[in-house]
Amino acid sequence: MSDDPVILGHPNDTELSDQLLSTTWRPFTRGWKLAFTICGALTLLLFAMITITVMRGIGMWGNNIPDAWGFGIINFVWWIGIGHAGTFISAILLVLEQQSWRTSINRFTEGMTLFAVMQAGLFPLLHLGRPWFAYWLFPYPSVMGTWPQVRSALPWDAAAVSTYFLVSLMFWYLGLIPDFASLRDRSPTRRRRIIYGILALGWRGSVQQWRHHKVAYMLLAGLATPLVLSVHSIVSLDFSSTGLAGWHSTIFPPFFVAGAIFSGFALVLTLIIPARRVFKLENVITLRHFDAMAKMLLITGWIVTYSYIVELFVGWYSGDTYEIYQHLVNRPFGWYAVCFWIMITCNCVVTQLFWSRRMRRNLRVLFVASLLINVGMWLERFEIIVVSLSRDFLPSSWHIFVPTWVDIGLLAGTLGFFGLLFMLFLRFVPFIPVAEIKQLAREVQA
Repeated sequence: MSDDPVILGHPNDTELSDQLLSTTWRPFTRGWKLAFTICGALTLLLFAMITITVMRGIGMWGNNIPDAWGFGIINFVWWIGIGHAGTFISAILLVLEQQSWRTSINRFTEGMTLFAVMQAGLFPLLHLGRPWFAYWLFPYPSVMGTWPQVRSALPWDAAAVSTYFLVSLMFWYLGLIPDFASLRDRSPTRRRRIIYGILALGWRGSVQQWRHHKVAYMLLAGLATPLVLSVHSIVSLDFSSTGLAGWHSTIFPPFFVAGAIFSGFALVLTLIIPARRVFKLENVITLRHFDAMAKMLLITGWIVTYSYIVELFVGWYSGDTYEIYQHLVNRPFGWYAVCFWIMITCNCVVTQLFWSRRMRRNLRVLFVASLLINVGMWLERFEIIVVSLSRDFLPSSWHIFVPTWVDIGLLAGTLGFFGLLFMLFLRFVPFIPVAEIKQLAREVQA
């Protein structure tokens, strides 16, 4: 990869500023308006489904006994997982200081992280049934001693996710400050200059400001790095700390973290490929970036595949009747067998394409593969939650989970809301870090 550039050509600072900042004031295209309308309609659908859920209760969902957790928790875990790639690219690769390809896409992924965690946060509130008691989700010192149970993973799950969101938000905004100052000085309208000037917090680009900025940026990156590992590990403890067959597994924390980064990188590709084409950013988002992200998909895909094999082996090796039935009968050959095999195909088979350098650089292949991977990762959460719960220890309580139109509406609505926020982000915020790209261009040209 050493012969592959991270920036094409030899643009100067003025050319980079004009190109990367102009994304915020270009006229809206017809395609953008159509996509925005679709996402807006789905967002209205989400609010309607939330209203129905709050007014009539989660009995409007397909949850039943024993499937007390259904689409709500599936979507929560899936969206939280998607948010991990952003912090991984921005924080961990920044701390390592060896991966220059992260520079062009780090802010893009940071925005994706924030919007994904916002979608995830909706579902615990709704699943609570009474969202006005949302503080029950946090490990506060309850004098009544009834709730929350601080020995449970659930309240610490809420604490970890909220901390992750706040740190990611501060990290994202801190990186934006120099670019807000550039927008303040270059925006074509007075209103924009005033708004961006307020957001820039008086940034003038002095040596002292840059020194403080770099120290704070690295501190937040160091703080965010362990959160990438801890958040989804704590989410996995919601399941692994129970005794249900298919859940109580010590492999869950690393398995969930690898799966989160896997699905997050897939969504990065799904979003960045069309954005690169629409905004004509081929010179700063090059084939090297796609090659590196495809390699990450291959690595994390193999970790996920290995975890699937270990699950099957441990289920068989344990000799436990319930584990053997869950892993070797119910999932691959039970009522939801089709979902299992689609999951295996999307997560384990599709990623093998990326052994080929040609496939790693084929944007159509990458785009389709990224869509399939996210379908597969959603189905993985479906297998873990719904399929495991539908066949518990008592055959008399076995039941099939069938999602309702409210379940499907909430899933579609969060996809639309995510898309709406992301499109606003692309149009009103420089999603390529201009200051960092200028520094990288000078290093490349040196």
